Amino acid sequence: MNLADYRRAARAWLRANAQSDDHPEADAITRAKDFMARLHDAGYSGITWPERWGGQGLTQAEERAFAEEARHYTLPTYVFSIGLGMTGPTLVDRGTDAQRERFVRPLLRGEEIWCQLFSEPGAGSDVAALQTRAERDGDHWIVNGQKVWTSVAQHADWGLLLARTDVEVPKHKGLTMFVVDMHHPGVTVRPLKDMTGRSGFNEVFFDNVTIPDEHRVGDAGDGWGVAVTTLLHERLSISAGVGMSGQKDNPASVEALREVVDTGDPLVRDELVELHIRTRALALFNQRLAQETRAGIFPGARGSAAKLLLAELTMFQADVATRLAGQEAALADHPLAHAISQAPGMSLGGGTNEIMRNIVGDRVLGLPPEPRVDKNVPFKDLKVGTQA
Repeated sequence: MNLADYRRAARAWLRANAQSDDHPEADAITRAKDFMARLHDAGYSGITWPERWGGQGLTQAEERAFAEEARHYTLPTYVFSIGLGMTGPTLVDRGTDAQRERFVRPLLRGEEIWCQLFSEPGAGSDVAALQTRAERDGDHWIVNGQKVWTSVAQHADWGLLLARTDVEVPKHKGLTMFVVDMHHPGVTVRPLKDMTGRSGFNEVFFDNVTIPDEHRVGDAGDGWGVAVTTLLHERLSISAGVGMSGQKDNPASVEALREVVDTGDPLVRDELVELHIRTRALALFNQRLAQETRAGIFPGARGSAAKLLLAELTMFQADVATRLAGQEAALADHPLAHAISQAPGMSLGGGTNEIMRNIVGDRVLGLPPEPRVDKNVPFKDLKVGTQA
């Protein structure tokens, strides 16, 4: 099928399926899972993922064509965004064949929901300072500890867990990555409310949770290397909007603002043009990074640049919306209120703006790195986070 035919087929499928609700009596998660199954079966989930593991094996051109058609709709795919953008690509890159065979296809069909378990109360920007422990017990590992700011954990079936397995070595070298069953009786998930009044995040507790060794991702002690892969995918997916939710209902988008402001005012038009330029520039940058990734060129720290650009764009978008719509836009019952109050969180999730600038300065621009006094110190001797 040529690209034009592919686009027409995608447009027709979205027109027929994106706004339908075949199970109005079902809860939102059931409806989302049903939609993902239909999306996959139609050939529009995992478009560029390997066919062997349940993907479509197509190119960036098809994926971009579908994304351009899908942006006119609000698709019920947010709950799958962690799996599609972060944990799934990590398993494809770093997992075993058995792990890919078991987890990737159900992820792409929406049969199972995933979360990512990295941050802790004392290890946010400094993820490598985490203290959740995994201790070897024959063919299993026993996990105890706490994670925080975990998106969709309340719905997750599986999680990608970074835990400390060795305290005798420096902090980056004593970590191991695991796939953890979120339905294990030792896993407790508690919702956290943010400033929007919603509970998009959770804290998660692990009490003697057993993980089989075949669910270890990568070698023991190589968890940081696997985590770097995940963080790269996380920053690329955040900046690119891998959840495919579209922009149709974004009240602060250029298209939405044009409908509610006076576009005859040249100053207003200047604001909208600037917003359009920034949005388009980030889209093109993400497109280039995605193409390089599929071609086997590792974007590395430039993924942090994309995430930083999105955080700054989101804040600029909220500022423009507030200036154009007036101060009442921040009131709780205003259509723009949620977008405005949610904007600052983008500068925190996936790594703060300050951390992103440090990474770009150090690894992209080649500037001198900040001094590190803990580089060769065993973790047990450090005073970090809640261990201080």
